[in-house]
Amino acid sequence: MDDPTTAEPELPPAPGEERYSSLALVNSVIALPGGRFIDLLGTVAAAKQWMVERDLAPVDTDLREMCASQLRSLREQIRALFASRSDGLPALPAALSAVNDALTRVPTAPLLLWDDRTGPYRATTHPTTQILDHALATLAADAAALLTSPDAERLTACGSTPCNRYLVRHGRRHWCSTRCGDRARAARAYARRSGSGTE
Repeated sequence: MDDPTTAEPELPPAPGEERYSSLALVNSVIALPGGRFIDLLGTVAAAKQWMVERDLAPVDTDLREMCASQLRSLREQIRALFASRSDGLPALPAALSAVNDALTRVPTAPLLLWDDRTGPYRATTHPTTQILDHALATLAADAAALLTSPDAERLTACGSTPCNRYLVRHGRRHWCSTRCGDRARAARAYARRSGSGTE
């Protein structure tokens, strides 16, 4: 994957990302012309920045590669579920299992802990793994909310090649950005002029 600091202009959020953090997660790897990619979670620092910007982790979180890898893995599993939903196909069992696993990692209430000197107490602990588990559970819950909401009917992949982003469609718009819409229209116009038909 390319360095996220590539000279390619930054894309605006796809329609729906403002409501669904799971959509932003899925769209954090961007396909570019020429088979190139930008991965906004490609490094530990980039993954931490992405989480901090979405209030999924505090600024001082000591994120490790294993944590960033788990975030990227959940991204691929949610992407698979979005693809299944938008294509009208059955969900991949592994993707469904991964999302459900993330949903159940975080306790819904403070845990009962026991100190040998002072006895029982309740607390929510937050070392890095629990911060990550909370972030993964939040993203998985958001994906589940999107997939079971009325918006799921409008969940679609961007209609511009080679873009791989998803969006919640509004009206007839099938593109994640103006740039992708312009690219798709230009490709159709070229196909008409060259006599090769429409895409």
